[in-house]
Amino acid sequence: MVTKFTAFESVEISVPKYSIPIQHYLRQPQRLVNTLADHTRIEQLSEEVFRLKMRPLSFMSLSIQPTVDMRVWADTSGTIYLRSLRCEILGFEYINQRFDLNLKGYLSPIQLSNGTYLQGKAELEVLVDIPQPFSLTPKSILEATGNGLLKSVLLTIKQRLLHHLLTDYHHWCNQATKDIETEHHNTDSSSVAQTL
Repeated sequence: MVTKFTAFESVEISVPKYSIPIQHYLRQPQRLVNTLADHTRIEQLSEEVFRLKMRPLSFMSLSIQPTVDMRVWADTSGTIYLRSLRCEILGFEYINQRFDLNLKGYLSPIQLSNGTYLQGKAELEVLVDIPQPFSLTPKSILEATGNGLLKSVLLTIKQRLLHHLLTDYHHWCNQATKDIETEHHNTDSSSVAQTL
């Protein structure tokens, strides 16, 4: 019995005013990915593609651990997009062959008169052919359980984003400002040396 589970989550974050606009920060997808999950569970496959080993999910006494490859990229306005490319369930070949996960989301900087906000939305959809004896469970119970599980996954990602994104942005701004000052100082020193 193929069952579809879905969940949606939206987010709005007020961005403090720092020396470098957040649009510049958002053009580095790897930084955003590292705010979404623990870096020990992320492997960078290419400039825009990342492999995320999700935490084990418990569903109807089954424990499954999806590994998701996702593409994360930014456009020129600083909006960052996320799309899942493929998913694998390790250790459960039966489920792996009958499991399809689609994750898509975006995070966009919105400039208002009173400051900048980040607005985003994520959608998670799973199609799975439920094996027996679980397929004998009423569909309404299966869907409620599955939808609740996906909602909790998105909520966890949202909480990490809320807690880590602005901290990392602040840290990145400080580091970038120091680098600029060091570069400026070194340029001034060499100019002085040339004039002596």
